[in-house]
Amino acid sequence: MTTTNGGFEPVFCTIVPPHVLDRLARSDDPALSGPARRTLERDAFERTRRRLTTVIGAPAVAAPSGKRDGQPHRTVYDARHGTDLPGRKVRGEGEEPGGDATVNRAYAGLGATFELYLTAYRRDSIDGSGLPLDATVHYDENYNNAFWNGEQMVFGDGDGDGEIFLDFTIPVDVIGHELTHGVTQHTANLAYFGQSGALNESLSDVFGSLIKQYTLGQTATEADWLIGAGLLAPGVSGTALRSMKAPGTAYDDDVLGKDPQPADMDHYVHTGSDNGGVHINSGIPNHAFYLVATALGGRAWEKAGQLWYDVLTGGELHEDAQFTDFATLTVRAARERYGTDGDELEAVRKAWEQVGVRTL
Repeated sequence: MTTTNGGFEPVFCTIVPPHVLDRLARSDDPALSGPARRTLERDAFERTRRRLTTVIGAPAVAAPSGKRDGQPHRTVYDARHGTDLPGRKVRGEGEEPGGDATVNRAYAGLGATFELYLTAYRRDSIDGSGLPLDATVHYDENYNNAFWNGEQMVFGDGDGDGEIFLDFTIPVDVIGHELTHGVTQHTANLAYFGQSGALNESLSDVFGSLIKQYTLGQTATEADWLIGAGLLAPGVSGTALRSMKAPGTAYDDDVLGKDPQPADMDHYVHTGSDNGGVHINSGIPNHAFYLVATALGGRAWEKAGQLWYDVLTGGELHEDAQFTDFATLTVRAARERYGTDGDELEAVRKAWEQVGVRTL
């Protein structure tokens, strides 16, 4: 879906929410505040550059000659702690792994994302037409984030001392999350503000989690439903950036503060920051998906994931969709795909009712 002016919305999506970096930037410890401020400044610059690129017009990226349908085309670049993108090419499709674990993890994560979308949903790369998957690692100095800028993935190495964040290629769901922003960009193109922005973030969490579950061969019951597990340093009081199972419980730390995500509409956060709380209120649809997936059991990407994918790509999800709009479409998708007599329709209805989102 495109915007009313015929182009895609500017896309610049980061895995670490601004409220977390804001909190770190106010720390009295320069080792914490310095990298956080630098990251916020860099994010602001990249966001502006992305908007300018969208206005001017980015060059179209075609699948490389000789690429077969249903096969990934991955390229990993090394920024060597600079900010020029994409950087120096260090690994191409089919090349053997080298000695840089960060490069190897990025390459594997791109492949895991490609495989889940192709195997489960018959989608050839994030645009459905074999788009090459590019990633840049070792971005900037002490950069505490990873992002999708509308064209490629970019990973920071975390703060240099490993006090808060480790290498951003460690959790495969972070890679899947960011690439799914690309899928959303090429399909529903949800506006990145308020509830539509929270849905944008939630869909990335959903499919990021499914990519991790698919890679690990986990059922819905076996999964931890954490986003970014392994990213926080050992000294941080927390397990991940977000929890889909129990929003608001991912961390509770003296430096980071407490996870602010709500699990239901009774605790919806009204805020003007973070584009209207897109990283915060995403906990509500996240929790609804968790409830559907665990109620249905088995491999979550097969039924629950299929319904969410149907809605994302079905053409009826508008750019400014609210939670009620999305929930209503999932109910309709469950009815159309599985009928009225199975467990699927009831599981979807109950999940949205439990988180306080009305369906029409």
